[in-house]
Amino acid sequence: MSRIGKKPVSIPDKVETKIDGNTLHIKGPLGEQSITISSNIDLKLEDKKLVFTRKNDHKQAKSDQGLLNRLTNNAIIGVTSGYTKQLEVNGVGYKINLKGKNLELNIGLSHPVVYSPHEGIQLKVEKNIIIVSGIDKQLVGQTAAEIRSFKKPEPYKGKGIKYVEEHIRRKAGKMAAATSS
Repeated sequence: MSRIGKKPVSIPDKVETKIDGNTLHIKGPLGEQSITISSNIDLKLEDKKLVFTRKNDHKQAKSDQGLLNRLTNNAIIGVTSGYTKQLEVNGVGYKINLKGKNLELNIGLSHPVVYSPHEGIQLKVEKNIIIVSGIDKQLVGQTAAEIRSFKKPEPYKGKGIKYVEEHIRRKAGKMAAATSS
């Protein structure tokens, strides 16, 4: 069983927190996020640390405690330094362009794919790398996954869109049959 929910979440100097009923507002230099607090959890601010305590020992309360702890920690990291994911586009003739806020992908289909990002997400293009950044960890990951889903990397030549740190297992392809005389 995880004990991560019992650990207090420390708040840096640059971050302001405000508890408003069952909502926690976190404001930092990059933006602001809100987290809804479960009815099973009590939240207290004690000398620059947020402490999550359960109201009962039900299974749902235990899981909510750990979840809210990590969501709060992710929001604090997001409003202070932000999150980024990098995608690499590989393939002969594959092109990526940024037109305003929209991303235009020419990835071997009969038509260009135009992707408009979610609110709060910034996209940058450097050669064949797409950089997705924002303050919401879940939204950055979801946006990167949506872009990757347009052309997943294939195992034979490695063409497609992949995460920069992702390793694609390559297959050998067809082998010439041994000729027997």
